Order: sequence, then structure tokens, then C-alpha cells
Amino acid sequence: MELTNDICIVIPTYNNERTIASVIESVLPYSSNVIVVNDGSTDTTDSILKTFADKITIVSYVPNHGKGYALQQAFAEAKKRSYKTAITLDADGQHKASDLPLFAQAIKENPDALIIGSRSFDQPNMPSKNSFANRFSNFWFTVQTSISLPDTQTGYRAYPLVAMKYKGPLNNRYEAELEMLVRCAWKAIPLIPINIDVYYPPKEERVSHFRPTKDFVRISLLNTCLCFIAIVYGYPSMWLRKLWKRHK
Repeated sequence: MELTNDICIVIPTYNNERTIASVIESVLPYSSNVIVVNDGSTDTTDSILKTFADKITIVSYVPNHGKGYALQQAFAEAKKRSYKTAITLDADGQHKASDLPLFAQAIKENPDALIIGSRSFDQPNMPSKNSFANRFSNFWFTVQTSISLPDTQTGYRAYPLVAMKYKGPLNNRYEAELEMLVRCAWKAIPLIPINIDVYYPPKEERVSHFRPTKDFVRISLLNTCLCFIAIVYGYPSMWLRKLWKRHK
């Protein structure tokens, strides 16, 4: 299944000089509509991206603001170029471009849905903290939306930009992707998981910007806020939408 011209591929990157070139090269055979957001990298990422300047769209700024902010900038660029869907994947080489046809098929069948790549957690070299963090995130997502998903922390997703009105996350940092899932659920945007492959390099080769203590505190605060908003807005909004559909 080929990607149509109204679909773009978004790659946020921050200090991924060892992997960014291979990630870009892997997606180009599937689409020329590639937006790479250089989120204030301080290594050689900027110079590497310049070698692809005639093949991709580059959004670059300093200093680093976080993944949520990078997605905001990517969605704004996608709107300028009239893309209807944005497939996001990480720049660290964990996500495989060979799964892009799976997303294309899912988008064709569900154009207004948020398609979520779901990882298998028995992969070689899978960090044990990833499994715990995902279970933790999955639990609170279900509390906030009454929806169960197998993987709420994956960065490999297809966002229905038109259905989302091109609105990015409110949070600038790591927790922004969870926030967008919850907000889309409240707005009755279908959330559809698909199985994807994933590669975890050996520990000594990994590049991670996750700060265990600081980011866990931020995620916990976000979940606290979302639980409160779910009571006063999220659940009432979902119930009203269901009633509206029944009486249309």
C-alpha cells in the first residue's frame, strides 16, 4: 500500500547524529513528503540534515524545546502544505520504515482515526523500564477515557490532522503524546492500534533523552490534571457526543 500525496512523514529529532541519516534514507523510498524537525540539536544533526535539503522539508530552531513543541511546529508546517495526515516516527532508528504501508492501509480504511503503532514488549534488548512505563501509562489512560490500548507511549503514529483541526499538543515535552491521545479520545476521534516491529539497540548504543525522575514527575502531574479534567469535561463530553449521534 503506497502513501498518498496528502500524507506526510514527520521525524522530530534532537541530537540523533548517529541515526538520523539512516532514518531519513529509510523513509524516502516510501514518500517524498518528509518533514524533519530539528529541535535545537547541539551535535552534528544540523549539518547532516543539510545534505538532505533538496529531498526533505527541514524545520529548525534553537534552543531545544521538547518533543511536544516539535510536533506543534510539524503540524503547523503540514497545514501550510495541505497535508491531511501526519505519520510520526522517532529519529533514533527504533521504528522501521517497512511498517509505513501498514499505516497507509489503516489510514485508507479509517481516514479520520488516530492510528497507533503498538510494540511487542518481548523484543530483544527491550529496556525493562519501558514495559513498566507503558503499563503505568496504559492504566491511567484507561482511567481518563474508559478506553484500553496496548501501547500509549509509542511515537509511531498517524495523526488525522483534519479531524484534529491541525491542533498539536499543549505540553511541550515528552508527555505531550499521551496528552494528545487523551484529548482525541474525548473528542470521539477513533483510536486504532496496529502491530508494528521495533528495534532496540544494545544498551551501549542507545540514545535516550528521557530523564527518569524529572519526566516521571511531569507525567504524574499531567495524569493528575487529566484525571480532574476527565471528570469535569472529558467524560461529559464523550457522553454528550454519544447522545448526539443517537439522536441524529
